[in-house]
Amino acid sequence: MNVLITGANRGIGLGFVKHHLEHGHDVWACYRTTADSLSALGCEKLHLLQWDVGLDDDPEGELPASIDLLINNAGIYGPGKDGQSLHKVTSEAMLNVFNIDCIGPLRVVQKLADRVINAKGVIANISSKMGSSDDNSSGGTYAYRAAKAGLVIVSRSMAMDLAPYGVHVITLHPGWVATDMTGNNGLIDIDTSVTGMSSVINRARNFHQGQFVAFDGKIVPY
Repeated sequence: MNVLITGANRGIGLGFVKHHLEHGHDVWACYRTTADSLSALGCEKLHLLQWDVGLDDDPEGELPASIDLLINNAGIYGPGKDGQSLHKVTSEAMLNVFNIDCIGPLRVVQKLADRVINAKGVIANISSKMGSSDDNSSGGTYAYRAAKAGLVIVSRSMAMDLAPYGVHVITLHPGWVATDMTGNNGLIDIDTSVTGMSSVINRARNFHQGQFVAFDGKIVPY
């Protein structure tokens, strides 16, 4: 199976890379600036691509003719929680996070759709429950919430548009994972999140097109 993962050089993305290599898959791992953690894996089934999803540029490296699984994982949190409060969040922060977390996955799919169609593959877009208005009981975190909410809607449209070509799209909530992004705070570790999401991805066609599903298989209302 050919798997392409964005934001693959650390955290959940690197966890996905290791998971799929362990299962014998060919993995195209995308990174923005440095690939040290990926290069250290030293696996012949690992293919490195330099790709900043915040830009309209093409990735640097050779892409596979078909992609069975595309995982849109690249994302940023933006300013710390206080910097995303009602009175402090800036338009620049809002636009920067939205560009990476919402428009980034759209850019990737626009460039790779034909390759996923060739495989009649699956696209997994990593959002967050923080993008659920139904789950928002604390306010704040304007940039991150808005971008992840936008991704849920973009993912749904993607699902409708690609369904006639045999492609299935699913949106995932990874859980509150202890990573660099969360300051290593969280309720679960990377392995638990990746294993859970991978199980959901393997059953993706059991869920409705574009459905928002947590790592534990529970549907996320939004």
